[in-house]
Amino acid sequence: MSIELTLAKIQEAQNAIHPYIHRTVLDHSSTLSALTGADIYLKMENLQKTGSFKARGAMNKILKLSEEEKKKGVLAASAGNHAQGVAMAASRSGIASTIVMPENAPLAKVSATEGYGAKVILSGAVFDDAYQKAVEIQQETGATFIHAFDDWEVMAGQGTIGLEIFEQLPQVDTVLVPIGGGGLIAGVGVALKSLKPDVRIIGVQAAGAASMLHALEVGKPELLARANTMADGIAVKKAGERTFATVQQVVDEIVTVEEEEISQAILMLMERTKTLAEGAGAVSVAAALHHKVDLTGQKAVLILSGGNIDVNFLAQIIERGLRRSGRAMVCQMLLPDQPGNLEKVLEIIAQERANIMSIEHARYDLAVPLRSARVYMTLETQSFEHQRRISKRLEEAGYPLV
Repeated sequence: MSIELTLAKIQEAQNAIHPYIHRTVLDHSSTLSALTGADIYLKMENLQKTGSFKARGAMNKILKLSEEEKKKGVLAASAGNHAQGVAMAASRSGIASTIVMPENAPLAKVSATEGYGAKVILSGAVFDDAYQKAVEIQQETGATFIHAFDDWEVMAGQGTIGLEIFEQLPQVDTVLVPIGGGGLIAGVGVALKSLKPDVRIIGVQAAGAASMLHALEVGKPELLARANTMADGIAVKKAGERTFATVQQVVDEIVTVEEEEISQAILMLMERTKTLAEGAGAVSVAAALHHKVDLTGQKAVLILSGGNIDVNFLAQIIERGLRRSGRAMVCQMLLPDQPGNLEKVLEIIAQERANIMSIEHARYDLAVPLRSARVYMTLETQSFEHQRRISKRLEEAGYPLV
């Protein structure tokens, strides 16, 4: 397949979309630099309009529609971020938009898409299922379908990020880019390789949805049996044909990250750099933190592709992160159902300077032995060593954890 994506087209896209999108900051992270032994910069597309880079490609595509196409409206399939980008771009252009989203799309992304003026239809489990439904609707209505990634104009819009990176940091050595269908890395790769051929372009995928890596291994895009990852923005079962052909030419390597690594990256970004990133947006950071790529001594840019994370899901990530790092402890014990026992337990916890975040005391649960009470607590602790000390004190006092 001939590659129709060029530096000139990306530069043309930059001129076209400039009035409608943010030129996002390239922020140096001393924290990540210290943790990785590299000079780390974050390209903050999580601060882009609509909360993700997708606004760039959608706007570039819609600006190029004919008047006749605009009358029929536009249609898209998306897990959430492309949906918002298309909805915003269509609204700014005064045209109707219909978006098909997976049934399990985060409620925040569904609501935001509707807030930009789009009609939302929920269908299927992942992006690829929603895409099939959108194709059916397109055949019925004649609306212009705006693909989330496998479109040259969309890729050109995403490639404007590469132009900005080079303008902001001409000395860049390596760029880590999240990959779902491949539109972002195709655009960024063409832009940067055209301007600086020796720059390394590293793609990052969730291990549970590594469709582009699989395509490179077998020589063509193939449908994965499933795409299972918390990073819903890159949960794509099949890489694009155009993006695959482009990735073959401009990407140096693709690595994968596990779910726990993504979760840790989200929490670290929030806690240490005061930055909110969704799962897809954090995979580049996860790859750097867990040394999937050797970045030692290099100037490396990590693209945070989006920040649209469901608040309830974020609460789960925070809780799990605290437990993994030894800063929260869940403990359960059986106490003799007599006055004073719970008081003694609480006194030990207070002496050890742990903080009770929640507590449940149950006497009537059928699983609890007669003349006993079950106590279930979540404690805020300082470290795993602190937790071991608390457990030992409780056991010595006759209140072993179960």
